[in-house]
Amino acid sequence: MPVKSATAPRAAQELSVKPASKNARVVPAKPGSPPNAVPDSTTWSRGSVLSVTSLTPKTVSEILSLAGELEQQDPLERARRLAKRKIALLFYESSTRTRTSFELAAKGLGADTTLVSSLSSSIEKGETLKDTGLTLRALGAEAIILRHPSSGAPWLLERETRLPVLNAGDGMHEHPSQALLDLRTMLNHLRPGTTTVAADTLAGVNVVITGDILHSRVARSNMLLLPKLGARVILCGPPPLLPDLAADIPGVEIERDFPRALAQAQIVMMLRIQAERLAGLQLDLEQYKAKYQLTEALLAAHAPQAILLHPGPIIRGLELTGEVADGPQSRILEQVHNGVAIRMALVYRALTLPEREVRA
Repeated sequence: MPVKSATAPRAAQELSVKPASKNARVVPAKPGSPPNAVPDSTTWSRGSVLSVTSLTPKTVSEILSLAGELEQQDPLERARRLAKRKIALLFYESSTRTRTSFELAAKGLGADTTLVSSLSSSIEKGETLKDTGLTLRALGAEAIILRHPSSGAPWLLERETRLPVLNAGDGMHEHPSQALLDLRTMLNHLRPGTTTVAADTLAGVNVVITGDILHSRVARSNMLLLPKLGARVILCGPPPLLPDLAADIPGVEIERDFPRALAQAQIVMMLRIQAERLAGLQLDLEQYKAKYQLTEALLAAHAPQAILLHPGPIIRGLELTGEVADGPQSRILEQVHNGVAIRMALVYRALTLPEREVRA
């Protein structure tokens, strides 16, 4: 059944929006209006991770190395690293994997955590992001992990609270920690033992991303991170979910034919159709499945050696079949596992790296 989306024009532009002024405001855009401007990558705290654009190969290497060190450390010793430090998880959108792995990561380091959601706090009474953040700081929070439906929200929160902020997904903009755990999963299979990355680490590696790229912050962060390390990113999907302007990002190409894209892949990343964002978009789901659903037959015929990734949640029978999700090429649960180690590294950095010089 075709569906329409009033958010489609905004989302299409958001695929190519680049960081703008640090004074950008975070406000919901009207349908058809330009996307919210996202500030530049300069942050108040060195421990903040708001966008992959701020991550150099050196920084990525440090995060990967720290993740491995923390994962291997004795749990009792590890729990002393951030013992009784206070971290707030501020989630304006539902989440299972990201929220849980950040919480487990923080607790694994010994930190105390508190979860604040839009349905169980003063947020539902109309409290602003700024005031919620200032309240959390006054209550003793030393860092905030934020998921928010508006692009740019993490920059605003960090600017107003002067706390380290970890972006757990902002609108249709970015999801940096997901891209980092995806990278760790790729390296485990393509470059075993690698924790130090450079501009050519993924040279010759083709990563095919298929699905609802239009609305995907996961796709965007991977599109910005992987080419920095030499990978070629091939986007695949129908025009309603993949506008041509996505190819304007360096290192990114578009291939509309799914079998042809698969034939080039060492990594296949499938994305779910985000039904909650599709109202108004002309998309026939049965036709989509016929052209872009990943099946055992397609994988065997065109990418028998590739590994399969998916950021979740999976919709079995839509973007991929259950047999593929559970098959030998799937590394989906490994991604989830890697999320805890990567997020431990990010949380530890957030509370141990020094702040930058305060901006005027």
